[in-house]
Amino acid sequence: GFTIWFTGLSGSGKSTLSVALEERLYHMGCRTYRLDGDNVRTGLNRDLAFSPEDRIENIRRIGEVAKLFRDAGLINLSAFISPYRQDRDMARNLSPREENDFLEVFVDAPLEVCEQRDPKGLYKKARAGSIPNFTGISAPYEAPDHPEIHIRTDQTSIEEAVEQIVAYLIEHGYIEAGLANTPRAT
Repeated sequence: GFTIWFTGLSGSGKSTLSVALEERLYHMGCRTYRLDGDNVRTGLNRDLAFSPEDRIENIRRIGEVAKLFRDAGLINLSAFISPYRQDRDMARNLSPREENDFLEVFVDAPLEVCEQRDPKGLYKKARAGSIPNFTGISAPYEAPDHPEIHIRTDQTSIEEAVEQIVAYLIEHGYIEAGLANTPRAT
């Protein structure tokens, strides 16, 4: 298995893209599991807040769970802000380098675009000071230096982004090209 790790600001499109990719991979016959804030922060990591220390521990735990899914042969899609390069590198380095089973996808959108999207009203609350340590406002986001895939969601549709990722997976031997043309019956 392998992990596709989506990183980017809140509102950049990580969850939307990971859901669409998971659906596409499912219809191609791939076995997947998606991790994101909705299914991790309410269970496994419900004891963590958003301090720098808790963010580090959040990503460490997610990285360990992602590795378990990889070891079980699944394609794991992890969609988290994961603002610190060091933490994303730690998640990547849980597997030996030669296995090449961790793909970082930088889901990139300008802060202004993320604020306009803001489906949960989090940026508005952060600007008002009611959410401390909010990434992009009162806490830093460190963009990846060398992501395997870089998607500008303000310039690319979700469908185009999914096809870009699938093309990468085929080109680099993660999935077979024939799978792309044989949708699974639902």
